[in-house]
Amino acid sequence: QVQVVESGGGLVQPGGSLRLSCAASGRTFSSYAMSWYRQPPGKGRELVATISSFGRSTDYADSVKGRFTISRDNAKNTVYLQMNSLKPEDTAVYYCNLPSRSWPWGQGTQVTVSS
Repeated sequence: QVQVVESGGGLVQPGGSLRLSCAASGRTFSSYAMSWYRQPPGKGRELVATISSFGRSTDYADSVKGRFTISRDNAKNTVYLQMNSLKPEDTAVYYCNLPSRSWPWGQGTQVTVSS
C-alpha cells in the first residue's frame, strides 16, 4: 500500500521561502510522474505543479510560475516544492499525489503566509 508523507510547512512572512518535501513508500517511485496540490481555506484542492518520472519536464499553475520549483530525488523516493516570494494567497494545506490523484492522500503540510 502506497503512503505519502508531506513535511516542511510552517508560518512565513510575505516574500519568504519554504521548501516542502513529500516522501513516498510502497511503490516504484521513479515510474510515476508526481504532482503537488494545495487546498486553501474554504476552497477546493487545486493542482500546483507536476514533474515527470525522471524530472525532465515540469509544469506549473499560472499562479505560481516563476516563484515555485518542483524537483525530485528518485533515490530518496522524494519530491520537493521550493516556494519563493510567497504571498498570502499561497496559504493552504499542501499535498502530493499522482497527476491522476489515485494514491491515498497524505495528511498534508500547512503553509501560512502572513505578517
